[in-house]
Amino acid sequence: MLQRFKEYLQTKVTITDEQFGLITAHLRIKDFDKGEMILMKGEVSSHVYFVLEGLLRSYSIDSKGKTHIIQFAPEQWWLSERNGILFNEESEFFLDAVEATKAIVLPKDFIMESSKVVPCMADLNNTMLNNAIRFMQRRINMLLSATAEERYLNFIKLYPNLTLRVPQWMIASYLGITPESLSRVRKDLAHRNFLT
Repeated sequence: MLQRFKEYLQTKVTITDEQFGLITAHLRIKDFDKGEMILMKGEVSSHVYFVLEGLLRSYSIDSKGKTHIIQFAPEQWWLSERNGILFNEESEFFLDAVEATKAIVLPKDFIMESSKVVPCMADLNNTMLNNAIRFMQRRINMLLSATAEERYLNFIKLYPNLTLRVPQWMIASYLGITPESLSRVRKDLAHRNFLT
């Protein structure tokens, strides 16, 4: 299973077999059952998750009990709760497994420690951080200004294989629309032969 992580890293950085062995010697792979809670709101997270198989999500629940999905993490995506990782503060979000999932559990300082062995890991960290910021800026803009259809088409582009893997209510939650609105969007797109 670590071979998949190695192949992923090799697409991002130059790393030898020896270096990979050194930085992954103490990593563990964990299986999460479908629906298993990984992190509760209020807990302090000290791990980052790299998904090998399956699907994780982060979300919040508002005072009325409504779920707001912040991010999905399918295969080869990273997921973490930055309040705990960076600031040692309580989580504002929940993390759980949408599907049975196999993930590498990385300590919060994995990239920093790995950079001592593989210096270009620091560049990877900067790239991932900037991509996360860019992703969140686009997401905020979509939630503020895009139509339901534009949001859905963007979701399909970002997560091309998730429309058949997650319940429609979760997609609607991620898009910030009602399931009924999503159903209308899907019907309109299907009618116009856009739905993939």
